[in-house]
Amino acid sequence: MSLTDHGVAVAAAQAGAAVVRAKFGSSLTRHAKAPGDFATEADLAAEQAILEVLRQSRPDDAVLGEETGGEIGERTWFVDPLCGTLNFAAETTMASVNVALRTGSGITAAASADPFTGEIFWTDGDRALIRRDSEDRPAHPSAESRLVDLNLDPHPDSPEFSATALLASVAFNQRFRPRVLSTTLAVAWVGAGRRSAYLTAGDLRDSVHFAAGIAFCQAAGCVVTGIQGQPLHTGVGGLLVAADEPTHSALLELLNEVRP
Repeated sequence: MSLTDHGVAVAAAQAGAAVVRAKFGSSLTRHAKAPGDFATEADLAAEQAILEVLRQSRPDDAVLGEETGGEIGERTWFVDPLCGTLNFAAETTMASVNVALRTGSGITAAASADPFTGEIFWTDGDRALIRRDSEDRPAHPSAESRLVDLNLDPHPDSPEFSATALLASVAFNQRFRPRVLSTTLAVAWVGAGRRSAYLTAGDLRDSVHFAAGIAFCQAAGCVVTGIQGQPLHTGVGGLLVAADEPTHSALLELLNEVRP
């Protein structure tokens, strides 16, 4: 029996995660991509494992990969084989494998895999579920932890969002507890109730890094907007994912106070 789209997303993410997990701690050659940016053999091998699943299950779909590139069509798979490459290269288990399907203008299936816990944060466009040990349970966002993850990689400060100014804000630190993981696994954690919010600047439209986590959080019922509270992928761009409206409103107020 053929897999559903979300089944393909989960299977592809699992295939990539298995490669990442197997190569953890080994000696890895770094392949320079841009100043301060590189891929490892794990990135390349994980992407190939994901592509094999997609070619077998959805051979007619377009694919856009972090390492191998590609094109965008009516049905396009966004592939991020290892989000958190620098963490991984430093033997730190903060990384994710992201696979998302864009049909038309919307993400209709996505999976974000944690290679080290075996968890898969997935959505079929309507539901948001967390799979562990072959069992699925619904995702429930929660602001209870007060943990807020700020993306400092690669550019922590811009006219739209100054992560360092927010980190230095007394009001922010009185209300929230900042964290910096530098992997989009933290985006999925908002939908899963493990983070109160996630913030980053940048143009994230058609991003292989963020598409899966954003789709998961939207399906989970999070508040998902651009960094200034505008509709996603409009205006100055960026991303503000919050577990609930009060957290979203509080962060917007704090961002306004520290914006240059």
